[in-house]
Amino acid sequence: MLKCAHLNLRDDPLPKRIIHWATRWFRRTKKITKTSRDVIARPDHTVSRDAISQNALKVMYRLKDAGYAAFLVGGGVRDILLGRQPKDFDVATDAHPEAIRELFRNSRIIGRRFRLVHVFYDGEIIEVSTFRANATEPTTRTQTQIHAETGMIFRDNTYGTVEEDAWRRDFTVNALYYNIADFSLVDYTRGLTDLKHRLIRIIGDPVQRYHEDPVRLLRAIRFAAKLDFTLEKETEIALKALPHLLQHVPTSRLFDECLKLFFEGNAFATYQKLLHYHYLGALFPQTLQVLHLHKNKVHEKLIHLAMKATDERLRADNSVNPAFLLAVLLWPVLQQELTKMKNKKVKFYLRLHQLMSDIIHRQVEAMMIPKRLQFAIQAIWVLQFQLQKRRQSRILNVFHHRYFRAAFDFMGLRVQANEISSTEYEWWRQLQLMDTEKQEAMIAEL
Repeated sequence: MLKCAHLNLRDDPLPKRIIHWATRWFRRTKKITKTSRDVIARPDHTVSRDAISQNALKVMYRLKDAGYAAFLVGGGVRDILLGRQPKDFDVATDAHPEAIRELFRNSRIIGRRFRLVHVFYDGEIIEVSTFRANATEPTTRTQTQIHAETGMIFRDNTYGTVEEDAWRRDFTVNALYYNIADFSLVDYTRGLTDLKHRLIRIIGDPVQRYHEDPVRLLRAIRFAAKLDFTLEKETEIALKALPHLLQHVPTSRLFDECLKLFFEGNAFATYQKLLHYHYLGALFPQTLQVLHLHKNKVHEKLIHLAMKATDERLRADNSVNPAFLLAVLLWPVLQQELTKMKNKKVKFYLRLHQLMSDIIHRQVEAMMIPKRLQFAIQAIWVLQFQLQKRRQSRILNVFHHRYFRAAFDFMGLRVQANEISSTEYEWWRQLQLMDTEKQEAMIAEL
């Protein structure tokens, strides 16, 4: 008995195993008592199959017929409930990626951090994910890797139940499930209540969830701007304190999130919120520094005009080139650098190209920009000076340049922002309206 009294339980495998399983049981029972699943029958909600993509329905029905659970989840459900047109439709199931791949010949398994299946249809991709458990919960099914210092999850293929899947999602309004089996709506996180009160609330402890994936910080801002919702108090407090976490995010992921921030029709509202919550510097540190230092109303107006113009083009279903908006956002930095080279005995275009290269390099260190967009940004910038100079020998080269139209629109925004006069802009506008003979006459007059 005396020996038993001095046993080290930490070194003994049996008590250690008992403690481990007891901890798992406690956490599971605690989770069960904490949650209350709400199942809303078909007559009591507004999600209709008429509002769901036919391809998404095909995917769900095939999974169901094969004996698997199948739910429409995420933004598709949220937007239908809000009376909006969903941008895409995501499906969640208990089938593992390999089983999904076997069911759909027109599919492909993608991802390393999250293994998903993309099912391809003409003009549409339906994303199918397997139910996942919270990566921080102890489980024998885990294939999760968490960074020891930052707490970031950089690989998470921990499969779970539909309830576990709901609690590992980011925001309550994105954790609503439409069950194709009985057309009911399932709510584990009180997402319907937050939807009613127009709140963006992170699921779980905000600080922990932001540490697991810092991109959630930008997603919270994006959803608040996109839906015109308010950030829930605890979600907002943690968000204000943690912008530094984005330093640990790969620059390529930040670029992907930037596209979602500014090219979903809510660029101006998103830009305002990024400024309000001090997150613009995480994406465009040079721009924020110049705007704060010089309080240049012209450049602030230029950015506002570009954001609104982007939103208008997307609402009109017109194409947009990300390079245009990126060129506007970095233009104040180039203008600031150019002021430093006045009266220096150096060839202007030689120095201009060096400055542009330096600015792009510094920007890429904060947020990746693909090479093709870097080239377009620099072309739009160089054309600004050529449009203003109107050198007779280069008019036609400029006019037929690949990025002439983008550069001309850029110039138009600069006129609206009162950065330059409208004289040269009007001349180029008239040139586009003339036939070849009249264009040659206009050029000769120069």
